Amino acid sequence: MRGLTKRYGGTTVVDRAEFTVRPGRVTGFLGPNGAGKSTTMRLVMGLDHPTAGEATIAGKRYRDLAAPLCEVGALLDAKALHPHRSARRHLLCLAASNGIPERRVDEVLATVGLESVAGKNPAGFSLGMAQRLGIAAALLGDPGVLLFDEPVNGLDPEGIRWVRALMRRLADEGRAVLVSSHLMSEMALTADHLVVIGKGRILADAPLRDLVEAGSGGYVAVTTPQAAELAEWLAGRGWRIEPGGPDELRVHGADAGQVGEAAAEAGVRLHGLSTVRPSLEEAFLELTGGSVEYRATLPEPSSTGTSASTTDTDTGTSTSTDTDTGTGTGTGTGTGEHRIPRTRRTSRSRRPS
Repeated sequence: MRGLTKRYGGTTVVDRAEFTVRPGRVTGFLGPNGAGKSTTMRLVMGLDHPTAGEATIAGKRYRDLAAPLCEVGALLDAKALHPHRSARRHLLCLAASNGIPERRVDEVLATVGLESVAGKNPAGFSLGMAQRLGIAAALLGDPGVLLFDEPVNGLDPEGIRWVRALMRRLADEGRAVLVSSHLMSEMALTADHLVVIGKGRILADAPLRDLVEAGSGGYVAVTTPQAAELAEWLAGRGWRIEPGGPDELRVHGADAGQVGEAAAEAGVRLHGLSTVRPSLEEAFLELTGGSVEYRATLPEPSSTGTSASTTDTDTGTSTSTDTDTGTGTGTGTGTGEHRIPRTRRTSRSRRPS
């Protein structure tokens, strides 16, 4: 997309956005609520008209694609379904209107684990089941470009793991995959590249590792009974020192090896020395701090509290509390073992979207 802009009256929702989703990788699209993520995706799919600029798929606007569903698939609103059609009938209508063979419908239903409820009306589906049906619709035409807006909403941990494996597999097949999400831990495990948007403007467009490393959240943690003496010695080297607790220092601007050598030179005994790497969440919050629409004023929870929530990190060890009581119909799809049936050649040339 180039100079993509969307205004509603006097409000600019997307402001001269420019980035490219390249084939063979998962591009994560991150931003606070109201940042312009969903609007950007709607502009790409031709559901809204840009005020200025353009968004193209393989060099063409969506409306100029000869067979749209075979070139780009999208999950934007999982509940946007016909109220009187079964899940299978919904996909059959999409297939018929795009010249896609009927057998493909059964293939994608199997891929997302909805074969047993294919004859049911999706109006009664849970959000997680509706998400699976939306993913099936996106895969129906075997497209080279895929857009997913919050695809793990409503899924349980097994379903989230399945979506993660699916996104990776789609990219490994050479497809261009754009995924928006508010789950930092999931993006850290899934994305190769990140685009961060805030108040409609692109704040970052970089590989995941580069964006995380650019954050200021990393430091060297030092535990020593001579904390005051060591802090003075290290500060003399131009490093920023912060207290981290009893007998603990946080050293910014140096690596663990440098800190250890400095402590040895000072004759200071160390009881602990470790590197704490910045997380995607910290880097994201630094980037978007001025772009948050609603900011809470309550104090941060005490570290001695009994909250059962876990901290999102880029190690993927956080626990998701999203649940989906209806995804039992997809049991077995979360192992990442399913292959995606294809109706055309697996090997083909991809162009950037």
